[in-house]
Amino acid sequence: MFSRRDSLKWTLALGASLAAGAKQGLVSAAHAEPEAAFKVPTLGYEFGALEPYIDATTMMIHHDRHHGAYVAALNGLVGKYPDLAAKPVTWTLSNLADVPETLRAPVRNNLGGHWNHSFFWELMTTGGAKQPAGELKSAIDTTFGSPAKLAEQVNAAGLSRFGSGWAWLIVDKNGALDIVSTPNQDTPLEQGVQRVVLGVDVWEHAYYLKYQNKRADYLTAWWNTVNWDKAAANFAKPPA
Repeated sequence: MFSRRDSLKWTLALGASLAAGAKQGLVSAAHAEPEAAFKVPTLGYEFGALEPYIDATTMMIHHDRHHGAYVAALNGLVGKYPDLAAKPVTWTLSNLADVPETLRAPVRNNLGGHWNHSFFWELMTTGGAKQPAGELKSAIDTTFGSPAKLAEQVNAAGLSRFGSGWAWLIVDKNGALDIVSTPNQDTPLEQGVQRVVLGVDVWEHAYYLKYQNKRADYLTAWWNTVNWDKAAANFAKPPA
């Protein structure tokens, strides 16, 4: 029979157990890992939202695994180079000569990959692309003749990039639009560019599952995903 004395013992034991658990929880919280300095940004759309131009599997692997690998590597570098987390990403990429030489290559590759991809995700949108308008449209017409001619030249830059890299539409030091290409995960920021309007990833992981070796087909299709509102905001942004 469960007596009053037994009940009291059980209650005291339960209280001690709960107190110990609470104490352990506090200790665990105190020793919890600090929040990561770098994170993969959340997409503003579903992985399959850019179909039929970019397939869901490619987007998942590209975003979660490839971009995730750059971010994981960066967080591993923070302990060796605290300024990596303390200073803005754009500052570090524009001043790579200030990074310790032994860490410069991994910082360049992984921070560049993080910035490039974060920029790329925001530059695409769902529901099909709109045409450029306003001041950006005027600048495109003045420099290239039309948005279609711009696309041809960006595609040519992407096709001529041997191996992996990116093709970019940037604003040069004179305030004019220009097209540049960078290898691997290099960014235009490393070349002193302060305004990047749009960019397209021509690494094979960006398109190979759907387009195989047909990079030209991928580039042609990619223009259907461009977020021209974001491109216009990038163009209008004052130089840093």
